[in-house]
Amino acid sequence: MAWIDFASDYPDSLVIIAWDAVPTGCTNGSRTGECGKIGGRQASAQNYSQKGSQSLFEIIFLGTSASAPSVKRGLPSQVVKKDEYRFLVDCGEGTQRQILQSGIGFKRLNRILITHAHLDHILGLAGLLSTFLRWETIDELEIYASRLSMERIRELLFGVVLRGGNPPMVLRLREIGPGTIFETDDFSVSAFGVQHRGSESLGYLFEERSRRPFIPAAAEALGLPNGPIRRDLAAGKTVTLPDGRLVAPDEVLGPVRPGTRLAMIGDAGSTDGLARQIRGADGLVIESTYLQEEAGLASEFGHLTARRAAELAVEAGVHQLFLTHISRRYREKDVLLEAQQVFPNVVVARDFDSYQVKKEDPGAKPG
Repeated sequence: MAWIDFASDYPDSLVIIAWDAVPTGCTNGSRTGECGKIGGRQASAQNYSQKGSQSLFEIIFLGTSASAPSVKRGLPSQVVKKDEYRFLVDCGEGTQRQILQSGIGFKRLNRILITHAHLDHILGLAGLLSTFLRWETIDELEIYASRLSMERIRELLFGVVLRGGNPPMVLRLREIGPGTIFETDDFSVSAFGVQHRGSESLGYLFEERSRRPFIPAAAEALGLPNGPIRRDLAAGKTVTLPDGRLVAPDEVLGPVRPGTRLAMIGDAGSTDGLARQIRGADGLVIESTYLQEEAGLASEFGHLTARRAAELAVEAGVHQLFLTHISRRYREKDVLLEAQQVFPNVVVARDFDSYQVKKEDPGAKPG
């Protein structure tokens, strides 16, 4: 992995503190709920007020159109949220306005993952950086992309927007290839290759660490008080109770469970090799630019049909399929119907939709 760190080159770059518009009015449990300033469908909602890592990833679709915007759909862009971390995946033209309309705001939105450098996926970077120069900004911005994509991004940002000027924040351009690109104690993000018209495209896999779930019922049966004792047991430590009893983690922890996995794929001309990369994912976001009746055009222009995306979901054994990159030439219900005939658990994403992807709890018992 290589990167360019402009902090050392521009130590006096202007930094302005950004405000953050917090979404309000979210409703729980309904796919047709509203969240933020613009009505969007929301599913599997949970209370975020509890402390500690949430065993889920949240996706907010900012733009879901293919190639050009439509009246109701902006150009490709999604936000993935995990605890305090936020990742912007692709940045089509107009993304900054979608960010504001969604109620997400710019705060902590400081990592951008680019699938490939076709203009409908990167032009929004210019507007975003231009706004940061004048109004909103953040302390640090990291952009992750393949070598070919980064060449075009660098030309766009430094040749068009900055034109010899200084970035308004610490700007890191990270050239990446397949492999882990970001990790914390709780989850990691890795990149993998995707075939799309020789563009050196990448997909991204968000993956939680495997863990042993804490079983409250077992703790209650042992008379364990809330607080440090339960926390230490959850961390795998044996504890001594006030009455002298020793309690081992195995008495209150369930068997090891794989963490939630979310796969994000942009444009794809072929699905060869992708099932191995995303096998068993709890959520898959992928394009469906064409319907099967125009499979020839899909092949010619390096895109997928809704049916082919659904076939990949079946092959890879994913739990939930999210279709995006929707062409203006089709009705949404036709895209959905074609995919559902192959893979029932599918939705066609709309701008400002919000979904939470998590692994279902099988009802763990102490190990």
